[in-house]
Amino acid sequence: MEFFDSHAHLTGEGDYENLDEIIKRAKDANVTKIVNICTDLGSLDRGLELSKKYDFVFTAAATTPHGADNDRDILFEDVKKAALDKKLIAIGETGLDYFYGFEKKEFQKLFFKNYLKLAKENNLPLIIHARDAFEDIFKVADEVEHSRAILHCFTGTKKEAKKVLDRGWLISFSGIITFKNSSDLRDVLKDIPIESILIETDAPLLSPQSKRGRKNEPANIVETAELIANIKNKSLEEVAKITFDNANKFFFS
Repeated sequence: MEFFDSHAHLTGEGDYENLDEIIKRAKDANVTKIVNICTDLGSLDRGLELSKKYDFVFTAAATTPHGADNDRDILFEDVKKAALDKKLIAIGETGLDYFYGFEKKEFQKLFFKNYLKLAKENNLPLIIHARDAFEDIFKVADEVEHSRAILHCFTGTKKEAKKVLDRGWLISFSGIITFKNSSDLRDVLKDIPIESILIETDAPLLSPQSKRGRKNEPANIVETAELIANIKNKSLEEVAKITFDNANKFFFS
C-alpha cells in the first residue's frame, strides 16, 4: 500500500526544523511520492535541492494569489526557467483568493492567467488555489482552456465541484474533510467519483482532526485516506491505490 501526497509545503522558510525526520516518517507511513509546493525564491531553491536528495519528492512552483496581490512577486521568471529546464512536475499553486474582501482582483487574475499559459505551453499540470473566487477561476481558465488542472484543498459546493469536473479537472481533498465542522464538505465528497480525487496534506498546515494544533506533515495523509475510505465504502488499500494511480496519471502522463 502506497500513498501519494499531492500537495505539501516542505521547504518554506522555518517550516520544519529537521526535514530529514519528516521525510523518514513519511516513508514509514508508506507515503512514497510527495509534490513539494514552492511559492517564493527561497523555497524553490531549497525545493530543487530536496528533489535531488530524495527522488520521490517532486517540485512544483508558482506565485500564490496573495503573493501576486501584494505586488511583491519576483518568482515568475524563475518558475518559467525551471519549467523550461524540466525541473518542475507542475505549475502551482496559483489561482484566486478573495477571502479577505480587499484584494487586488485584477492583479491576481493577471498572474493566474500567466501561470495558466505557462503550464499549457510547457505541457505541465496546473495546481489551482481557489477561495471565495470560483466564478472568476472558471472565467479566467476558460480563456486559456488548459484541461490538465486540479483544484487543491477543495472546500467548495456540489455545484462548484460539478463545474470543476465538467472541465476535466481533478479535485484534491486535505485534512479539512476530517474536521468536526466539515460535514458539508464530506457531503460534497460523496458525489465526486473517486477516479477524480487526489489526496494531500497541505503541510505544514491543516493537520487532520486527531492532530489538530500540531504542525502537519505528509505522514498524516493516512487519516484523510481513512475518512475517504469510510465515506466511499471502500477499503483503505483501495483508496490508497486509486488516489495513487490518479496522481501518477495526472502528474506524469
